[in-house]
Amino acid sequence: MPRELTHPDLEAVTLAKVLSALGDPVRLYIMSVLADGDEHMRTDFDVHLAQSTFSHHIKVLRDAGLLLQRMEGTRCYVSLREDALKRFAAVLDSVLAADRAERAS
Repeated sequence: MPRELTHPDLEAVTLAKVLSALGDPVRLYIMSVLADGDEHMRTDFDVHLAQSTFSHHIKVLRDAGLLLQRMEGTRCYVSLREDALKRFAAVLDSVLAADRAERAS
């Protein structure tokens, strides 16, 4: 039986947790992929990491309240958490825009 995925209550999501979670290049990349608003599977991310390392990064973002995960059989789907995005919209927009600009240069 698959384990139950937990997501924090929005009241427990703080700016400090969000900024800490976004302080890693891999997690910024994950957020930039998810910014299209769709659900994604592991294969949608072009990262050369062990599955356990990738899962750790997803868990950090989920624990910071930024992601939703859902299981469908053996597949795990990840998407942005809309209620958290609304709460921290300006911060997330700024961080992702700065990341895009840095990648482009």
